[in-house]
Formats: sequence, C-alpha cells, structure tokens
Amino acid sequence: MTLRHMQENIEPIVHALSARLLRRNIFCATAESCTGGWIAQELTSVAGSSSWFDCGFVAYSNTSKTRLLDVPAVLIDRHGAVSEEVARAMVNGAIAHSAAETAVAVTGIAGPDGGTLEKPVGTIAFGWRVPDAEQAMSEFQWFEGDRETVRWATVVHAIRGLLERL
Repeated sequence: MTLRHMQENIEPIVHALSARLLRRNIFCATAESCTGGWIAQELTSVAGSSSWFDCGFVAYSNTSKTRLLDVPAVLIDRHGAVSEEVARAMVNGAIAHSAAETAVAVTGIAGPDGGTLEKPVGTIAFGWRVPDAEQAMSEFQWFEGDRETVRWATVVHAIRGLLERL
C-alpha cells in the first residue's frame, strides 16, 4: 500500500470508528511513541470528535512512558521499549490517566536508524484495550518503507485495529 493510498483511506476508517464510539457512548484515548501524536491528530480531524475523544499521550522517551503512563521501568529494561508488554502497559496507563474506556498504544522503530537484527526498522508493537475485554490486547507488526511510510502504516493499523476490536 502506498503512502498516498494510506492517507486517502484513513478518513473512512476514522468516521467508522467515530460512529462506533458514539453508538457505544464511550471515549477513546491514545498513547503514542513512534507516531508522535499522529493517531490523535487523525482522530481529532473529524468534526465533533470531542464527543468521543478524551486525550492523547505522546510518550516518546522511556522515562515519559514511566512518568506519564506508569509503564514499569523493569518492563522496558526486560523487554525493551518496543515490546508487546510495554504496548499493553501504555494502553492501560492511557485508560488509567484519562476518562476513556478504550485506548490504543503504539511503540516502535520508525527509522531510518535504531533497528537491530531482532527488531529491525519498521517493527511496531501495538496495544488495544476495549471495555468488554478483561485485559489489553497486543501484537507486533512490521512495515516496510521510509520513516513517513512506517509511521502512516502504524497510524492506519492502530485505528483500524481499534475499530475491529470494538
């Protein structure tokens, strides 16, 4: 999927998520690292989003993940900032520190540097929490492309993932 195609196709996904959140009368929050607030930006681009979007956390550094979202430092030390464990802790922290009942979190390596053999550039950990789930859900994805393409693919996957889980 090209960058232009992702950008053109995000709007219907956001509108569908908006309708679902309104229908369920719940608020959403975001906890973002590698996307730097792009998910929140896309969600709030919809007029009336204040009826279903509570807040977004941009926790780019490891210390901000701990300080803002209560991600235990031991999780980061043990699994790395780009891990499903940290993504789940981020999403739980976003809910704990907001009025939201559902949230999405992302942490990853957008590039062009920072990748390793174990976690190459394009590796993203996602976390989602929805009201009817007993615990946060998470997964890894790998996206190919330059920094902007990886970040856009992350935004689209995060929003689509939240919509599917609601």
